[in-house]
Parts: sequence; C-alpha cells; structure tokens
Amino acid sequence: MRDQVLTWLDDNVPTARMQHILRVEQMSMELARHYHLNVEQAAQAGLMHDLAKYFKPERLLRMAKEAGIDIDPICAATPHLLHADVSAIVAKEQFAIQEDAVLNAIALHTLGNPGMSEMSCVVFLADSLEPGRGDTPELENLRKIAHIDLHKAVWLTCDYCVKHLLNTRRLIHPRMILTRNWAVQRFSQKPELTQ
Repeated sequence: MRDQVLTWLDDNVPTARMQHILRVEQMSMELARHYHLNVEQAAQAGLMHDLAKYFKPERLLRMAKEAGIDIDPICAATPHLLHADVSAIVAKEQFAIQEDAVLNAIALHTLGNPGMSEMSCVVFLADSLEPGRGDTPELENLRKIAHIDLHKAVWLTCDYCVKHLLNTRRLIHPRMILTRNWAVQRFSQKPELTQ
C-alpha cells in the first residue's frame, strides 16, 4: 500500500512537497507511538494528508461539492483550504482507505475541528511542526509541547498559525478559531498536574 501511495505522489506532487509529506509521516508515527495510538493509521494519514495539495482550485471545488462538503465563503475564496477534505476523498477512492480515524485525520489536518480525535490532533501537529517547517525557538518550543500535551500543542499551534495569517494579511477560517478555543477548553479542564 505505501509503495502505491508513494508512486502516486511521485506523479502528483513536486519533490519538495514529497519531502514534507515524508517528514509528516515520520512525525505522525513518532507522536502516535508517544501517545500509544495506532502507529500504522498515523503513518497512513501522514503519508496521504496532502494527496490533493496540487489539485487546481476548480477541481477542489468540484470534488468537494460532489462529496457534499460545505463550501463556505472563505473556502470559496481560497479553495486551497479544501485540499484536506479532498485528500480524504482521494484516499478513500484511490487507495480504498476505510478507517474513519485515518480519513478524519487527513480531512482535519489543516483547520482542525472541535472534538477531533487524538489521531487527528497528531496529524494536525505533524503537518505544522515537522522539522522542515523551520527551527525557530517558537517552533522548537511547540515541538516540545507536542510531546507533553496534545491539546495544549493544538491550541498554541493554532495561535502560531493565526499570527502568521494576520501578519501576511490572509483570510482566517473560523474553524481554526473554533479548533483553538476547543483545545484551550480541553487543556484547561485537565488536572493541575499536567499544566
């Protein structure tokens, strides 16, 4: 299965993106192992998270519409945000992935979602924090937190992403804010010892 996916990716994504995908696969596995989650599912979700990354906007919009995915005004204005949902569709149709844990982790890796599973948190974090994203003190700190508390890491990674979007004057999808708020609440409900 992995070889099939790699062959497909070779034909559909540039080499630089392929390197990112492999690093996300590795970090997803590492975090899954750390949190005692299904490592094989984490690897699959990490490997397939960007299947639709280079689909043209028209194709993303068409596939999302055909699948009944809600296309809100932000996604209509920036169809690239749909690549996560569409990548899950490709994983299901092209590679017969059936496990909800894998499909949801792929679909939620960009914007997250309130109530998302630990597996989805892992792939969300791996996509944002894999080593190729840089080695700033802020990113290094987020990587450390990712190994201490998933929800705190999701919250602070959302903050990091929102700051970047603000600084680059780009649209911010409300789901990123909802994910952030959910992660803050999850973290604040934990016993004091973990904080």
